Amino acid sequence: MNNRPHIIGIIPARMGSSRFPGKPLAPIHGVPLVGHVYLRAKMCPSLDEVYIATPDQEIAEYATSIGAKSVIGRNDHRGCSNITGEVLFKIEKETGRVPDIVVMLQGDEPMITPEMIEMSVTPFLDDPSIEVVNLMAPIKSEEEHQDPNCPKVVVDRNNFALYFSREPIPSKKKWKGGDYSRYKQVCIIPFKRDFLVQFNEWEITPLEEIESIDMNRVLEYGRKVKMVYEEVETYAVDTPEDLKKVEQKMSSDPLLSRYKK
Repeated sequence: MNNRPHIIGIIPARMGSSRFPGKPLAPIHGVPLVGHVYLRAKMCPSLDEVYIATPDQEIAEYATSIGAKSVIGRNDHRGCSNITGEVLFKIEKETGRVPDIVVMLQGDEPMITPEMIEMSVTPFLDDPSIEVVNLMAPIKSEEEHQDPNCPKVVVDRNNFALYFSREPIPSKKKWKGGDYSRYKQVCIIPFKRDFLVQFNEWEITPLEEIESIDMNRVLEYGRKVKMVYEEVETYAVDTPEDLKKVEQKMSSDPLLSRYKK
């Protein structure tokens, strides 16, 4: 009997980014940003299928050109988790199968690796009470700590999130010791399927809106986000300047040669 959970990945992507319009199709080493995320996610053996969720025909056409499955969603969602929840029902109706775990993969994280996705789903197998997981990585510079485009997280002793912010947390002002741990959110976020549905039924919360980070909604409703530490050097693309930095960082990326033609 196969007790392996049915796990799918969903990549939300839309052209109307306020900070970087057209971002999902911006090329890095000749491959659009969303293409990097999809092609790397497809390398992960834990994912039974990967879908691109988008309200934009241009992105859907690109998905078709690389053999990716896309699902058209609405264009009025406030956060990535909401469009992920919307297209989940369409996927279930189309396939006739309900996943156990849905991994939300941000379309602006082109440096993710299959191993990172594996790490993100492992806690569900170890602890059935966990409802949602998020990766975190060390912040390696003061510039990154101060950057509002880099979401930060502070955690408790068991690596459950206490708070997410775009401000530099924890504050450096009152720290009297030497170096201290600072973590950034890495947007590989697997949900238990039923919890994702419940999450999308909740109203958007004040701290979620103030910080522009979906996971604060989970905390404001009194639930837990399990954080998983990883040390792979990855950077999200929020601005055209980020795109240039990430392209340089990916020049020697060993995964690139496996899918770039």
